[in-house]
Amino acid sequence: MNIVLASSSAYRKQLLSPLIPSLTCVTPSVDESIKTGESAENYVSRLALEKATTVAKKQKNALVIGSDQCAVLKDKIISKPGNHEKALAQLKASSGKCVTFYTGLCVINTKTNSQQVSCEAFQVTFRKLGEKQIIAYLAKDQPYDCAGSFKAEGLGVTLFEKMQGDDYNTLIGLPLIKLTSMLQAEGFDPLTFN
Repeated sequence: MNIVLASSSAYRKQLLSPLIPSLTCVTPSVDESIKTGESAENYVSRLALEKATTVAKKQKNALVIGSDQCAVLKDKIISKPGNHEKALAQLKASSGKCVTFYTGLCVINTKTNSQQVSCEAFQVTFRKLGEKQIIAYLAKDQPYDCAGSFKAEGLGVTLFEKMQGDDYNTLIGLPLIKLTSMLQAEGFDPLTFN
């Protein structure tokens, strides 16, 4: 059975590669706009399902993995900043605050047409950050394509006071503990796969 990641994210591919060395990645074409009144949990779950569904249509005998993530600060969804100015503003707003990251996860079995969808949460409490620290951090990690304006797998961890959640990988965008359970439910065990 083929394992297909419905994503172009280098971070997700890097996380999943040790579990599934023969992983195939396919970029889905999905509108990522937030619908009016949509909660963060519903938003990322919907996108994970849409990404997996889009890719699954062209796959036979495959497990297709879809995932999406957003951050929430003071009940407001924070998107990827895209540039230095927005990242600076996001990190200033996050200073001394708790930010919740939601990662939607979907596994579709194209052989049986079964679908599993989950939303995993992870919280990060930021240290009180000065503008000089934020600017120095942004110059080093340049996290402009990351929800929340930091790379936890890089120097982003230096911005944190504490973290809470079941799986640190959720913060990077792919909750591997939950994903392993979902794959096992479809008959695929990364430990026994050759």
